[in-house]
Amino acid sequence: MRPLVSILIPAYNAEQWIGQTLRSAVNQDYPHKEIILVDDGSTDRTLEVAKTFASASVKIVHQSNAGGPAARNQALSYAQGNYIQWLDHDDLLAPNKISVQLREQDQNDRVLYSCPFATFYYRTEKAQLFQSPLCRNLRPLEYFFIKFSGNTYFQSSSWLVSRKLTDLAGPWCEFRSADDDGEYFSRVVAASEKIWFVPEARCYWRVGNHGSFSGAWKKSAAVQDATFQSMRRCVELFRKMEDSASSRAACVKFLQDRFGYFYPENQELVHQMQALAHELGGELSPPSFSWKYQWINLFFGTHAAKRAQLFFPSLRSRAECKWDKLMYDRSGGK
Repeated sequence: MRPLVSILIPAYNAEQWIGQTLRSAVNQDYPHKEIILVDDGSTDRTLEVAKTFASASVKIVHQSNAGGPAARNQALSYAQGNYIQWLDHDDLLAPNKISVQLREQDQNDRVLYSCPFATFYYRTEKAQLFQSPLCRNLRPLEYFFIKFSGNTYFQSSSWLVSRKLTDLAGPWCEFRSADDDGEYFSRVVAASEKIWFVPEARCYWRVGNHGSFSGAWKKSAAVQDATFQSMRRCVELFRKMEDSASSRAACVKFLQDRFGYFYPENQELVHQMQALAHELGGELSPPSFSWKYQWINLFFGTHAAKRAQLFFPSLRSRAECKWDKLMYDRSGGK
């Protein structure tokens, strides 16, 4: 008998996207599936739209607002599948994503499946494939070295996770971190025996949506603290797998790549990150700026340069997003 796949969708204030996301789940050409959506206390029409998809194989659940990880854990509590497919409320799966990955199914239920993902605003035909050295068959330790040293990742929908690995990894940590998926899938990878990359499969990560669960790195102190705790957990997990000079150096690189999100505003976390880097045998340097922003840093300081470095790419992204929406609407939303 073919394995049952549970497609789990946490949703919050996603009325603009949720119909398209649910259709991408319903339209999977893999027949043996169930879909569970948990509405996390939305204040818009997300729940109303989602309920129009309810059927014997599509379950819609509502809970009071508790955050993305809590919604994911609630969805998982209902799941009956042999495999788990995570899908955020604004992202999409190619119609054959699951069937192609399961075509490679191994009898070993500690094999973890990955696939390429592409970023898009509105039109998937214009999606940009994300290039990463992770896009190949890997052993778990190889994955950690590449992820930590190369500042790269898989989008959460890329994975197809067996029930065995899901149980071994445990639930999502329910603190509101900007990197909750990074921490969770690090545990999944650590529990696996190998990662099998399936290049023919595909998923689509919607970018430019500021209402996304993942969103950008938030400014609140609570979210920043939770994000650092997620990072610390990832470092601890890596060191449990291998605690060598090279793994510690990769961990320092991992911290350095994220140091700019906290520096210089959150001095408490800056000190904690420096202490962790010292424990690993390294030291973190103040983030550098490209030549475009070096003069701002020189004359107006780090705060101004950092704001500019974030603002101008964001402005360009918003313009591209508006243009893509215009083209999407002109084509009839297809």
